[in-house]
Amino acid sequence: MKNSVHKPLSINTLQFQNILKLFNSSLPKLEAKIRIVKAILMLGIAVPVWVATEGIAPQLVRAYTATGDIVIDRLSEETYQNMLTRAEAAARAAAQRTFDQDILITEVSVIVSGQNYGAIAPILELRVSRQQWRNRPDPKVWAKYFKTARSLLQFDSSVSQQQPVPQPETAPAPASPRNPNQ
Repeated sequence: MKNSVHKPLSINTLQFQNILKLFNSSLPKLEAKIRIVKAILMLGIAVPVWVATEGIAPQLVRAYTATGDIVIDRLSEETYQNMLTRAEAAARAAAQRTFDQDILITEVSVIVSGQNYGAIAPILELRVSRQQWRNRPDPKVWAKYFKTARSLLQFDSSVSQQQPVPQPETAPAPASPRNPNQ
């Protein structure tokens, strides 16, 4: 076997300067190639990672709550219980219609107010999620009833008290005869 002897490489200053000149002249071309390689490498990694994350965990859907207000007028000679039944039916229809119109809605909030001789008061609030409504679409289960609505809408007092009763006119007192001499 032959022993190899490593001889130190010696470069003199002139040779070193020539190597630097050669390297400096090709440096801009090399930098441009490095930039292109970096860009291809970054895109080559980033695009498959993005596709994989979107496939595994897609973006969350932006769900929201729909709100609405309904005002119902008292019908002539209607009782509070009948008005309450109409309010429940209106709330039920509004909730169902809202869920049917937009699949992104996760919750519905409907406030039904009543109007009686100019007095307006909230009767009930229906706040229900889509899942709850799907399981049991009954407004009586999910509605919050306002206890003071009956008195605020003046159902406790009679209608005759709400409308002013015309006062009978009194006949004027007979005028006393004037005495021109007085």
